[in-house]
Amino acid sequence: MSPLGGRCVVLGVTGGIAAYKAADACRRLVGAGAHVVPVLTAGALRMVGETTFSALASEPAVTSLWKDPSPAIPHTDLGRRADAVVVCPATARLISDLRTGRSGDILTATLLATRAPVIVAPAMHTEMWEHPSVQENMAVLAERGVTVVGPVEGPLAGGDIGSGRMAAPAEIVAAVEAVLTPQDLAGRRVLVTSGGTREPIDAVRYVGNRSSGKQGAAVASEAAARGAGVVLVTTEPDRAPAAARVVAVETAAEMAAAVELEARGADAVVMAAAVADFRPANPAGTKIKKGRGVPPLELEPTRDILASLGASKPPGQVLVGFAAETEDLEANALDKLRSKNLDVIVANDVSKEQVGFGHDTNEIVMFTADGARHHVPLTTKREAARAVLDKVVALMAEAP
Repeated sequence: MSPLGGRCVVLGVTGGIAAYKAADACRRLVGAGAHVVPVLTAGALRMVGETTFSALASEPAVTSLWKDPSPAIPHTDLGRRADAVVVCPATARLISDLRTGRSGDILTATLLATRAPVIVAPAMHTEMWEHPSVQENMAVLAERGVTVVGPVEGPLAGGDIGSGRMAAPAEIVAAVEAVLTPQDLAGRRVLVTSGGTREPIDAVRYVGNRSSGKQGAAVASEAAARGAGVVLVTTEPDRAPAAARVVAVETAAEMAAAVELEARGADAVVMAAAVADFRPANPAGTKIKKGRGVPPLELEPTRDILASLGASKPPGQVLVGFAAETEDLEANALDKLRSKNLDVIVANDVSKEQVGFGHDTNEIVMFTADGARHHVPLTTKREAARAVLDKVVALMAEAP
């Protein structure tokens, strides 16, 4: 289950121009399984519509302390129900109110009435963000344990570019997930690979495969949410989570060089990439013209990155390989597990519907060096990633 599955998230929206992005954050939170209660300030209602959030969220939007005729105390009720409270955008006024304990509306009252983790995503113009009072307020909130996401540099509402732009909704949702996820990989370094390598035939064409990089990106996202320092070596950098350090590569040789460097000191290596087994022996430096006829294509083997990692694996490092199969799944996976000195092999039958390459879902079978077998039925790739990392954490705990 997602770390947000069934969790109550109060989504506070204030009167910044970035309030329109909060609708996307709301949709993403609900999509991740959270029960979302939107709380909109009077300023927010000048920027966005109450109906929008009521339609997207799990409950109608709350906009006032006094709107509900029932004797319930709405801010106390929300504060107690919340597993997390996230404010996006968080304006300079909201930040000041939260720092000083000022309760002027339903949102600030809820923030004071909760004991749940609080996440804020500041958004304001550069001069406001850099003002000493705002920076002091942010420092105090951080000391109190408030999670701060962003801001980032980019185009601002005034037409200029600078710091103060609200973090992307996906990054905000990832921060909420991290807050509500057990930090069982905190202090650990995890190396993940993803995507299919592209081996050039000429300056335009290449030999490749159907890997989308989605499963590796899901592993990287889950590892980051669990507190790990994540390095993602990938041919699909656009899918990388914001929390990962990304090393973009294209060929098997480039991936091998990057992995060799990054694997040093890694507590776990998860090789989810689909690395080409062969590459053109003599790629042309320019485009091969069609009029010259069909060119001969001689292939040569690429370096076996996984076998190299297995041969030089340091004590305590957990090494995970992936096997995309179309037949004899168990036999092929076990052979790969043993021959390459892996701790875990994650196998899937990519000939099945909705499994593997390009899909948002996967069905996997994990085999471990101690002979255990664990089947994960068809599920999201994030859930599959969670199962893989559960096994990694268990193996780390068993290490001497």
